[in-house]
Amino acid sequence: MADFPTTRDIQLDPRQSALLFIDVQNFCVRRDGGEFKGVSDSDIAGQYGYYFDRLKSVAIPNMQRLQEAFRTAGIEVLYTTIESLTNDGRDRSLDYKITGFNVPKGSWDGKVIDEIAPGDDEIVLAKSSSSVFVSTHIDYLLRNLEIKQLVLCGLVTDQCVESAVRDACDLGYLVTLVPDACVTYSQERHDNTLRAIRGYCRQVCTDALIREIGGTRPSP
Repeated sequence: MADFPTTRDIQLDPRQSALLFIDVQNFCVRRDGGEFKGVSDSDIAGQYGYYFDRLKSVAIPNMQRLQEAFRTAGIEVLYTTIESLTNDGRDRSLDYKITGFNVPKGSWDGKVIDEIAPGDDEIVLAKSSSSVFVSTHIDYLLRNLEIKQLVLCGLVTDQCVESAVRDACDLGYLVTLVPDACVTYSQERHDNTLRAIRGYCRQVCTDALIREIGGTRPSP
């Protein structure tokens, strides 16, 4: 008889679960964040209109509800942000150097947004690569916390979130992705990545996941 799970469709056990918010920070959420400082107002309204609208109306409200529910249920809540270990970003990944992403250590850009501000005893990990599993010691931390089931949400869906899903799966975690608490730059990109990673994780909406853990009431 197998001594390991034979399906990913397993409800969360609060004793071995954690919620991870990915890159929900001033740098890439705020209009005046570093990612968008050189972008014109017309491009914000056009090219990034979907992104900012989904953040405000769907993703951030659902993140707030997840955070409240997981805290209420006594489940570990963690955060990762893009942030260099140096001021000039010399420690960044080559990918971030080519892209031009540099969030200096300790900067406003590197802070989690106020709407889901971390609690005093919640873990925040600075990363300098797409996958949190590459440039932080999160795997070590999760194993010390005896976490086996990892819930992921944040931005952007088809980049840093997808990278974390794939790496977490390969490292032996049961992964739950919350699609309506994620965002990328178009609905097409969002939907495409959900299809691509369906074999790596179960995908559960915010309402259903909150009901699963019994953390708080669902949305009206």
